[in-house]
Amino acid sequence: MREFATLAGGCFWCLEAAFRRLAGVHSVVSGYTGGHVDKPSYRQVCGGDTGHAEAVRIEYDPAMIDYPTLLAVFFALHDPTTLDRQGHDVGSQYRSAIYYHDEAQRQAAQAAIDAIDAEKRFAGPVVTELTTAVEFFPAEVEHQGYFDAHGYAPYCQAVIAPKIRKLDEHFADRLVRR
Repeated sequence: MREFATLAGGCFWCLEAAFRRLAGVHSVVSGYTGGHVDKPSYRQVCGGDTGHAEAVRIEYDPAMIDYPTLLAVFFALHDPTTLDRQGHDVGSQYRSAIYYHDEAQRQAAQAAIDAIDAEKRFAGPVVTELTTAVEFFPAEVEHQGYFDAHGYAPYCQAVIAPKIRKLDEHFADRLVRR
């Protein structure tokens, strides 16, 4: 049985590159969700007027990797305390958001947020949006597998590669053996 998780935490290239390396994850699609425009383009979403977030839709096997582990990776790879931004990427399209697919996911996400805040893991409170999953629009083909195709591009080296190193360091036991 496979399930879906939909997460937004800044640039979708970063999240896609990380989640596709996890054992139990069958696919990761970069795309857009949470807005009011049907089938938006990258250009439209980057303009900030569609209401969409850059997000990833993860198809996973819960017998191999559970939802709380996906959330642990998610919170380790981005700053959930900055409203509508991740690093130099600024705008609501870069917001931190969890789009839950059922009540169990909502409860797990809320528990993760509460635990992070209680532990004072970050300097400020978590501002991650927690909302029901809505229609997800896959991004254009050139945005799928971006890091794997362009890993030596300056943005990839400066922003994505450090996240992959962090994934390798903190979640080594969860990675696909290559």
